[in-house]
Amino acid sequence: MTEEIQTVIREEIRNAISENPVLLFMKGTPDQPACGFSAQTVAILQSLGRPFAAVNVLPDPRIRQELSALSNWPTIPQLFVDGELIGGCDIVTEMYQSGELQQALGLDGGPAEAPAPEGEAVQPAPLSIENRL
Repeated sequence: MTEEIQTVIREEIRNAISENPVLLFMKGTPDQPACGFSAQTVAILQSLGRPFAAVNVLPDPRIRQELSALSNWPTIPQLFVDGELIGGCDIVTEMYQSGELQQALGLDGGPAEAPAPEGEAVQPAPLSIENRL
């Protein structure tokens, strides 16, 4: 990847982070998470009712590469709140259970009374065969 492309991708990531108060970089989309960690993080955010934006890192591996270089965080998902990296699924889950996530999101309430919601099981994509006839 050329340095020019890296710069453009990093700038787009920075813009997305600064323009969205709550932003989740994830595998898949909130409606169709492509991994269990992304599904669980989405389920937690949805349970809190706080709107959030999401970026699917799967269509272009350069997004994930440049995001990790910017955040110094190697795994996906990555949750940003007010421009700051919160962390991945494990940290989001711990913060939800302690009430710190609710606080970071500007929501009322203390520690969660119920365990963190789990995302729906990720179903494998149906087999597709390209017709080259």
